[in-house]
Amino acid sequence: MRKYIGEIGLIITAIIWGSGFVASAVSLEYYTPYQILAGRFVVGALILAIVFHKRLKMIKKSALIKGSILGIVLYIAFALQTVGLQYTTPSKNAFLTAVNVVIVPFIGFIIYKKKIDIFELGGAFMAMIGVAVLSLKFSSEVNVGDLLTLCCAVGFAFHIFYTSKFVKDEDPIQLTIIQMTVAAVIGYVVVVFKSETTFSMEAEGLLPLLYLAVFSTTIAFLLKTTAQKFITETKAAIILSTESFWGMAFSVVILSEVMTGKMAIGAILILSAIVISETKLSFLKKKRLNGMFEKGDTRV
Repeated sequence: MRKYIGEIGLIITAIIWGSGFVASAVSLEYYTPYQILAGRFVVGALILAIVFHKRLKMIKKSALIKGSILGIVLYIAFALQTVGLQYTTPSKNAFLTAVNVVIVPFIGFIIYKKKIDIFELGGAFMAMIGVAVLSLKFSSEVNVGDLLTLCCAVGFAFHIFYTSKFVKDEDPIQLTIIQMTVAAVIGYVVVVFKSETTFSMEAEGLLPLLYLAVFSTTIAFLLKTTAQKFITETKAAIILSTESFWGMAFSVVILSEVMTGKMAIGAILILSAIVISETKLSFLKKKRLNGMFEKGDTRV
């Protein structure tokens, strides 16, 4: 039951992040990328601090250290993605960010000698291919934006991996509050340093920014951190990769983007990746065993 709670939480997170593509596109017409990052993290930290203020009194030193690490990694990953987007195409940015799904299992293997689950690894590669088919316009050209986005993927991979590791011993709500606060402080400092402290108060820009802050940041990261307590980091990365699928779905519904065969194939690959990592193809094994028994073969 706990496993399904984790999976449902991450699916909801991916849906929220997918809808955030539309909000981000609108927000960028009114704010700089660094203003959006600062705004979403500051509002997120304030909401969490108000709603869960009683938990702030019980924060341990270990949670403070781990949450701070997650907050620093989180901001760096988002910043690399944002800056990378200025030098590369949105499709490449989306694909290269999704490479984190393959990096996650190797972090555990290289640093902690953790055994790699072959089905989860296969699902991770299939999810990455699905995102490529869904979003990538193939080009042999590699630029600084691609390299920055690849670094961002490494950052998100470490964030997913260490969230799963830290949340086993710490309160997920406390970890979320701390990492959000740390990211907010860094975001505010960056905005001041870049002299981007003048914010537009137009409702057309403010509403999508608030959506990003409340849903894509506060609710999504609270769900993500809590859900990762009940699920492996590789499976979490695979489920979160459906963000691209949901982003496509919302673009088709809200922005009237035309659904293509390429999009459909990409979506099928991503969803197949989840089936592989979730079931480990056990239904095929059962089918094979049933077939053997029907033929009278009782070997095990």
